[in-house]
Amino acid sequence: MIRGREQAAIAVRNPAGEICVRELTVPGWATGRLRGIPYIRGMVIFAETLIVGMHALSMSAALSLEEDDEEGAEESISNFTIGLMLIVAIGLGIGIFFLAPFFVSKLFENSFGSIGANIIEGGLRLGAFVGYIWLISKMNDIERVLGYHGAEHMAVHAQEAGDDMTVESVRKFPPAHPRCGTAFLLTVMLLAVLVFIFIPREPISLVILSRVLLLPLIAAAAYEFIRYAGRHPHNIGMRILIAPSLLLQEMTTRPPNDDQIEVAIEALTHAVKLDQGVPTEDHNVPPTQIWADAPKEMSPKKVPEEG
Repeated sequence: MIRGREQAAIAVRNPAGEICVRELTVPGWATGRLRGIPYIRGMVIFAETLIVGMHALSMSAALSLEEDDEEGAEESISNFTIGLMLIVAIGLGIGIFFLAPFFVSKLFENSFGSIGANIIEGGLRLGAFVGYIWLISKMNDIERVLGYHGAEHMAVHAQEAGDDMTVESVRKFPPAHPRCGTAFLLTVMLLAVLVFIFIPREPISLVILSRVLLLPLIAAAAYEFIRYAGRHPHNIGMRILIAPSLLLQEMTTRPPNDDQIEVAIEALTHAVKLDQGVPTEDHNVPPTQIWADAPKEMSPKKVPEEG
């Protein structure tokens, strides 16, 4: 999936070897004035990414499995279900990566004091985050997903460099990218360590509230950092600061095969055409609207068997 200014392009290869392209309109609240306000836009984009991502996953799952009833398969995942899944996922994320490290670090308060315990809490949080990524990266079913992740990054690198959108051209670029979601999450974890160091550990209610309520602000600051780093890729200081994020992407990406690169190219090319207002070949259906009824037809594009 490649996001444009107001629409996202989703490309999926079905079992028949065809690349199916789908358009997904980004909610209006995520493309309005709020997106231009520093720090506010980070929270907006974070919410948009979760919502659009869930809808894109539900679409791609149905298409990649070549469901007999694509419309029914997509509609079976309702907005209520997606919302519930997001609430559960966010709740588990906060509980595992923010609250659990605090309660474990309480064992060290008497020996290391408040600041020392907060530092240990931060270390536990980072360890849990990196360990989680390492664990899922070892799952066989995730290997192909990580290949597509790397293909997306490589295609974006090629587009930013002004190179041709061909498999040969895209393959020259690395699968890691400084504006990756992995970089964003790692930045959130590191900023959380710095922020929470100076917050008192009593009463517990204050600690829990701080871990929950400050998280959107930390995420907003992390987005501003990622945005700045992406605009200054050749700055030595920025390259040093983003080095851990690029290193972590060794676990969240894999070198893609040619088929995966072709899918990424198709998604990126389609997203660029949408931004430019250029009619897209063999794709005449309106974009899918989130939270609205929309046509379910797809326009498959047959990819040559070779090349």
